[in-house]
Amino acid sequence: MRLGKVSLEEKFAAFSHEWSPKIAGEFDNYYVKLVRIGGEFVWHHHESEDELFFVVEGAIAMHYREESGAEHVERFGPGEFLVVPRGVEHKPVADPGTKLMLIEQRSVVNTGNVRNERTSEAVRI
Repeated sequence: MRLGKVSLEEKFAAFSHEWSPKIAGEFDNYYVKLVRIGGEFVWHHHESEDELFFVVEGAIAMHYREESGAEHVERFGPGEFLVVPRGVEHKPVADPGTKLMLIEQRSVVNTGNVRNERTSEAVRI
């Protein structure tokens, strides 16, 4: 592992595609991913991993369902983060141009238990 600071501004400038996470760093068994998002994602959950969503720019509404089936929405913006526990079905809906930093285990697939055209393998930037 190489010691050195990471500029979020420089890393975000390196890509423009939405909903395609990029690996900006790693530690232990975790990746630090950056992603540009806008609009609605898909309902999904992760069987074995929690996810941390940190808003760098923009805003996101995290829709999630409890075991009872009740649906809730948690909205958060720049400088705020939300942890989605493993097993919780969720769907991010973001303002156009939203930038996120994700901290998640290396095994996390962006669409969790769902495989479709939005499923993306994270690559390093």
